[in-house]
Amino acid sequence: MSVVERLLRGVFAAVMVVGAFAMLPEPARAQNAPASGMEPLTIVTASGRHAFQVEVMRTPDQRARGLMHRQFMPADRGMLFDFKQVEPVAMWMQNTYISLDMLFIRADGTVARIAERAEPLSTRTIPSGEPVLSVLEINAGIAEKLGIKPGDKVEHPLFKR
Repeated sequence: MSVVERLLRGVFAAVMVVGAFAMLPEPARAQNAPASGMEPLTIVTASGRHAFQVEVMRTPDQRARGLMHRQFMPADRGMLFDFKQVEPVAMWMQNTYISLDMLFIRADGTVARIAERAEPLSTRTIPSGEPVLSVLEINAGIAEKLGIKPGDKVEHPLFKR
């Protein structure tokens, strides 16, 4: 296959994906689209600094929707839930198809607890274990791969209040 044929095949495939997405009803498109712009976030561990781009869920509607109905999230991405005040929180995986690691984060940016490999589609609640300001959801297995532990530091403007 020539370079031109490969290029055209790739363009055709991209057009088909975009076209299929455009044919979804508006609510389905909204549920699969990022809720806000991406923001940089860094997790500092014993193994080094690990950069992510995160969507920040700041409103009750955004926090309720979270990663529901998404089928994929790149390894360097995540979702940061801003609860606006320090309080005990509980998360769940209803309508969430991606297995996740959940980092429960104190107001000073330290990781309080990690719930690894949360079960997709489960309605079981996952408690913070103590009052926290935020939860960071990343793909399942990333916390273990990067050696993220309770006490590690998360750097993001949310924790500079």
